[in-house]
Amino acid sequence: MAKQKTLDMAVERKLDTVERYEFEPIKGYPMLRWTGKRPFRGTQYFPAQLKENHGEPVNGWMNRIYWGDNLQVMSHLLKEFRGKVDLVYIDPPFDSKVEYKKGISLRGKEVENDQSGFEEKQYSDIWSNDEYLQFMYDRLVLIKELLSETGALYLHCDWHKNHLLRCICDEVFGPGNFRNEIVWAYPGREMHITNKFNAKHDTIFFVAKSASVKINMAAVSVPYDREERLKGLRRKVHLDPDGREWVWETRGQSAGQEAYKRYVDEIIEDGKALNDVWDDVQFLRGNDPSRTGYPTQKPEGLIERIINASTSPGDIVFDCFMGSGTTQAVAMKLGRRFIGADINLGAMHVTTKRLLGVAKGVQEEAPQLEFPRDGEKEKVSIFYTGFSVYNVNQYDIFRNEVEAKDLLLQALEIQPLPGNSIYDGEKDGRMVKVMPVNRIATRADLSTLVANFDYKEFDRRQAKSPNKPVEHLLIVCMGHEPDLKAALQAGVPHKLDVEIVDILRDKQDLQFKREAEAKVVKTKKGELVIEQFYPMNLLQKLSMQKETVEDWRELVESVMVDWNYDGGVFEPKLVDVPDKNELVKGNYPIPKDAGTIKVKITDLLSEALEIELR
Repeated sequence: MAKQKTLDMAVERKLDTVERYEFEPIKGYPMLRWTGKRPFRGTQYFPAQLKENHGEPVNGWMNRIYWGDNLQVMSHLLKEFRGKVDLVYIDPPFDSKVEYKKGISLRGKEVENDQSGFEEKQYSDIWSNDEYLQFMYDRLVLIKELLSETGALYLHCDWHKNHLLRCICDEVFGPGNFRNEIVWAYPGREMHITNKFNAKHDTIFFVAKSASVKINMAAVSVPYDREERLKGLRRKVHLDPDGREWVWETRGQSAGQEAYKRYVDEIIEDGKALNDVWDDVQFLRGNDPSRTGYPTQKPEGLIERIINASTSPGDIVFDCFMGSGTTQAVAMKLGRRFIGADINLGAMHVTTKRLLGVAKGVQEEAPQLEFPRDGEKEKVSIFYTGFSVYNVNQYDIFRNEVEAKDLLLQALEIQPLPGNSIYDGEKDGRMVKVMPVNRIATRADLSTLVANFDYKEFDRRQAKSPNKPVEHLLIVCMGHEPDLKAALQAGVPHKLDVEIVDILRDKQDLQFKREAEAKVVKTKKGELVIEQFYPMNLLQKLSMQKETVEDWRELVESVMVDWNYDGGVFEPKLVDVPDKNELVKGNYPIPKDAGTIKVKITDLLSEALEIELR
């Protein structure tokens, strides 16, 4: 207990930042305890860098998607959106003990061979001890701060941790704000398992910010089956002269009841109330045309139901575990504003590509779209199709954390310790811990490490050699708070020998990825032509040499061109994003008013090469 109190004091010291948000301690609610639990009482403001604009604002609003750790993204959003978000849907990691992969294959290839494809790690859902619970707890606290008083959270999970996440929701939001445990029992997916029943449902917790939460059940009523409803009426059905069916309905109470005529087709159209078991939404099959290839993608029908139930046109929808961008795509189609975030660069590219397609479709169909989807038959007359891409970090090095740790261990010549729940590796007698990548390491990141130290072994070592350190540590990070080392030493009642390696400062000469090569020219005919493109990391994964590339376009996911690049924000006016089995053109007419041209070529790994032509 004394060790944890010392750590909490170290973690809670104010950061030397321009701005910091404080939160009231959560009191009076049931609490779930775990090893290393720390209260989330404040966060610092993190700046964001605007990188790209796609489309134009509508009524002054541009949708936003952020690349970065969602804890830092939400800390950034607090300044502008605290108490303003109407709906949060998240499909976070489930602690499923699985590393999720995405199949990568050359475009246009009809025959599979050893050099046509491979599986790329996208993200890991493997957690040590109780770090998953702290991870989710911190983020749920910030989600609550962002929600409006009428806002709602829909938390998607499954059997791995839903019982614990329910406890955390009660602690953060209060038990009285829990509304439903929705069971999404998807049809199909029949499996024969010998040692347990077939798992065929996920859980979605519907949690309100307050008692005044917005909910429109009529917007998601389920249409009646005609014959089922007629049978359920249990009263005589009459016919109008034109053959239209009707029944007598009553309103009022007891003796004051009044009978009136009600048409059967109106009763059927009103539909039946939706319950908390959703067994009419199919999971996303492998051949579904909306499938992006991104792991754990959810069907649009599921998200559409949630958005319709808890928002109105123009409301703000937020998903900080964006993945393939399903929430953002559905929000755009339904005339809602949205914000999204993901730490995986592949997710950013998949979502950008998807939203460009949705925006094009909405713009073409908007004059005919009315979407009378809710109980009051509101029509969606405004669609927010423009969106901006931001970074909440400055470290454009790694696509995802799974890849990052492997690359860091290799580059620093660290011996991995795959079975160790505390350390990532060992080097020169030091135990190595790799901090979260693509962001600054903070004192809060140390708590899981400190909580899981083997203190019995530390006591034994101290008793044997009282004046020597009980552990020699190497902390690897990408930027860190100035007193990180002191905070770690102060948080443990033993002597530690700590060395910190900041790869941005101390190892700037390390090469974590090979840059792509390309030849892009402006011809005398007034055309922009991509003559060559060699993404070296992708070629390495495909075991290919530049000389064996038959058509560079097979390696490309998209080409975007800003004809008048201002040196700051990339605003592409030409977007070449082909369908799955098609190739980019690679040859584009240059507008007469073109100035500085910036070309962005994105390969199948979501790594981009940007070239400027004057």
